[in-house]
Amino acid sequence: MIAVRARLDGVVRRFGSVEALAGASLEVRAGEVHALLGENGAGKSTLLSILGGMLRPDAGTIEVGGRQVALASPRVAWALGIGLVHQHFTLVPPLTVLENLALGRRLQPARLGRTLTRLRAEAERLVQRTGLDVRLDARVEQLAVGERQRVEILKVLLRDPSVLVLDEPTASLAPAEVASLFELLRGLAAEGRAIVLVAHKIDEVLAVADRVTILRAGRTTFSDVRSKVDAASLVRAMVGESVTDVAAAVGVVVVASGSARAAAVGVGVGASVTVDDAARRRPGGLVATLADVRMHASVGRPALEGVTLEVRRGEIVGIAGVQGNGQRELARVLSGRSLPDSGSVQLPAGVGFIPQDRTLEGLIGDFDLAENVALALHADPRFTGPAALRWDAVRAEAERVRTRFSIVASGTKAPAYALSGGNRQRLVIGRELLVASDLLVAEDPTRGLDVAATAFVHDQLRRATETSEGPGVVLISGDLDEVLALSDRLLVVSRGRLTPVPENARTREGVGALMLGDSSAAA
Repeated sequence: MIAVRARLDGVVRRFGSVEALAGASLEVRAGEVHALLGENGAGKSTLLSILGGMLRPDAGTIEVGGRQVALASPRVAWALGIGLVHQHFTLVPPLTVLENLALGRRLQPARLGRTLTRLRAEAERLVQRTGLDVRLDARVEQLAVGERQRVEILKVLLRDPSVLVLDEPTASLAPAEVASLFELLRGLAAEGRAIVLVAHKIDEVLAVADRVTILRAGRTTFSDVRSKVDAASLVRAMVGESVTDVAAAVGVVVVASGSARAAAVGVGVGASVTVDDAARRRPGGLVATLADVRMHASVGRPALEGVTLEVRRGEIVGIAGVQGNGQRELARVLSGRSLPDSGSVQLPAGVGFIPQDRTLEGLIGDFDLAENVALALHADPRFTGPAALRWDAVRAEAERVRTRFSIVASGTKAPAYALSGGNRQRLVIGRELLVASDLLVAEDPTRGLDVAATAFVHDQLRRATETSEGPGVVLISGDLDEVLALSDRLLVVSRGRLTPVPENARTREGVGALMLGDSSAAA
């Protein structure tokens, strides 16, 4: 009989009047990778935070190793062998990666100097084993989101947990890194550990999971072994019978009504994606130009080397790349957030920016919805008076954004921190579209989103570019399926250089080769 490492039963958790969990259950077994699925806001992160000792339930029971326990703190959970990789980073930005790993070990300051050398050796071996490459001497504040995610995973793995809980660990990883991580998880499960994994990509779940549990509105609605499910049945259990949502999850990019962009069918592992030339619209006028742009990253290494790019109205320019190859710096230059060291940059007046981290860069958690919308409208004369913002007009506009983008919140006075991940992204997108009359820069816009929220974001990008009078969109993403399916033109950034992707290379294999620096794939 397979040992049950942990069991949560009838778990209830409320935040004020909001019931995040309403009787959720989860059984985690040794030797299995157990995938936990559900829409943004379904309660997945809350349930995992309870298992990791971050939150205490209002009702329900928790068993670890066959006995009922009270996980009063993360320290108690760790003592019982439960390690949690958080969805939102818990790193100390000014410290180096190695120093953050040492903090994860709870090393005493007096012992820190004597043990860093040994810890470095352990970390280097783990990096080799997992493929989660990261610079141990870099300060965390210098790292891109994907690199920070790798540090979080390494920090927990170094403590050798018997129950490993990962909340959306693949959201910022490149395909090769995802494959390496899954190979590692299978190996850890084979050693008798229990693995709990939250992932939003159905193909990832089907590739690695032994068992699948689905949460919906805080309740466990489905749990079964992998062999008894497929992509369509999982999505229906998550989001219902919506054709668009089911299609998006199983790999069919559904074209919004009236759009001329062709549907791309069969997106998934190993699939090819092309968009018929006849289906592509003719783009409009030029809105942004970069010419021979060069820029160094904060660590002094070259980030952009001679980048030249033109963006026109009504087109989606996709830029694919592995994290750390200059796409973060490119996004900030294109959005007007950073100036290059050299080269020419011509940007329009109406620029919107969807950053890769909606929590740290997109929103201010303690601000309410209207205040966060005001961050984009403070210079708009329609919303400013002689000495201050016209808050009545701002709140009316925020309410229009909330309604149009179906943001689940009590009203425009609700704080941003109270929103689920998907609703935070809807707020960022709605706000940025208000100002993106000419150009929208979207940096990993679906990172950490469920299938329904991802379909929503994709639809908004298509709608924004339905005509040649709409803004130009630059989609910077490490998700190959996303850029292949949405882009009118596609480029790859590798080692700070942009390479156009020819039509015969518009496949996962072709783009993946270019991402790894194989220039022959563009020949």
